[in-house]
Parts: sequence; C-alpha cells; structure tokens
Amino acid sequence: MSILASLIKDIFSRKRRTSVPNMGQHRHVADDRKQVLNVGGSSKQVPLPGLYGGWNHVLLDIDPRHGPDLLCDARELETLAPLLFDAVYCAHNLEHYFRHDVPTVLRGFSHVLKEDGFVHIRVSDVGELLRAVVRRNLDIDDHLYDSPAGPITVLDVIYGHGEDIERSGNDFFAHKTGFTRKSLTDMLTRCGFGHVYAREQSDILEIQAFAFKRPPGAAMAATLGLPPTTP
Repeated sequence: MSILASLIKDIFSRKRRTSVPNMGQHRHVADDRKQVLNVGGSSKQVPLPGLYGGWNHVLLDIDPRHGPDLLCDARELETLAPLLFDAVYCAHNLEHYFRHDVPTVLRGFSHVLKEDGFVHIRVSDVGELLRAVVRRNLDIDDHLYDSPAGPITVLDVIYGHGEDIERSGNDFFAHKTGFTRKSLTDMLTRCGFGHVYAREQSDILEIQAFAFKRPPGAAMAATLGLPPTTP
C-alpha cells in the first residue's frame, strides 16, 4: 500500500476523523458530517452546490497552487482506501482526460464511494453545442454565452477555456474529450453505476448527472430532484 493510500485510510477511519494535510503534516478533528470529495475543483473558494451545505468538503486536485486536501491525479483514485465518501462531485473536470482514461477515473469514483452514495458530474454538452452551431450559424470563435469566467466561445467548449489555459500556463486545463447525455450515461453505466439520472441545461450547454451503484431511496431522490423511485 502506498504512503498516500495509508494516509487516506487513516484519515477516513471508522471514527470519522478528517484531516487537512499541509506540508506533510496533518491534524485530526472529530467530525460526523457527510463527506464529499470534490474532484478537480481547483479551490475551496469556488462554492459547491447548496445540497452540500453542512458536508465536509474534501478537495482533490492535481494543481498544488490552492492547497488541495489531496494532491492527486484522479486517475489514481483506486490506490486510496475504498468506501470513503458519501458523494463524489466532479464539475467540468471529466473533459480534461483523454477518452481512454475516463473509465479509469470513473472506476476510481466508484472505488472511493460508499455503497449508498452518489456521484455528481457536470460536463459540457457537446451535442447541444453542435446543434447551437448549426442553428445559429456560428463560427469557431463566435460567442456562445456568458459565464462567471467571462464570455465563452465555441472553441472554449471544444478545447477548454482559452483564457484560463493562457493565464495559468497549465495545459491540463485543456479539454481532451467531450460528452453528450447519451455518451455520459453509457460510460457511467459501463463503469459500475447501474442507476444514472442525466439531464441537459441547454442555456449553458451543460449536462448534469447523478449516478448510483444501487437505487437511491425516496428521500435521496427527492433531495436531488430525481424521478420518484419505485418500491
């Protein structure tokens, strides 16, 4: 077992302790809150969706600049101890892996996720992008919509936000693959998530998916705004 895996196993023991590693040191705090792993979230200054209010936010990122709790490549999640988290949140990060690496990342999500937990994924909707380009007769550098990061062009959705890539100098901000609602659902299903609920938000060209290893209960379905589950 690697040093990192040993550390994580200790951090998320049955006593439900949490840790914030810092320069090789960590501290333990008694904590009974639910745990959400934010994969590729860059910084804790970027707020999580409201449904994670009161949860313990564990940030995993490959970029050390903003001090992630876990400095780790998401393709290596299966090296960590299993069944650690109540949810895995991944917003606009899955596009940053080559297509052949996506199953490795998703299997890693399943590995660290508790059996009754869920994965929450947000990605760009390439299907809606293609429809918008045809419908609006857009060129590759044309404006699509405005985001908190600034104006978004057709090129930004395909290859990643150009200003972020230029400003950071990090090419891991570039997009290496893309998804439609069907392709994301199929990929999650093949990677062990038998219950996937995906929906499109066409105004911001986004797909949002909740994926489970086992059927969600009625209370969970209601909390996440999913269709009612059958008994």
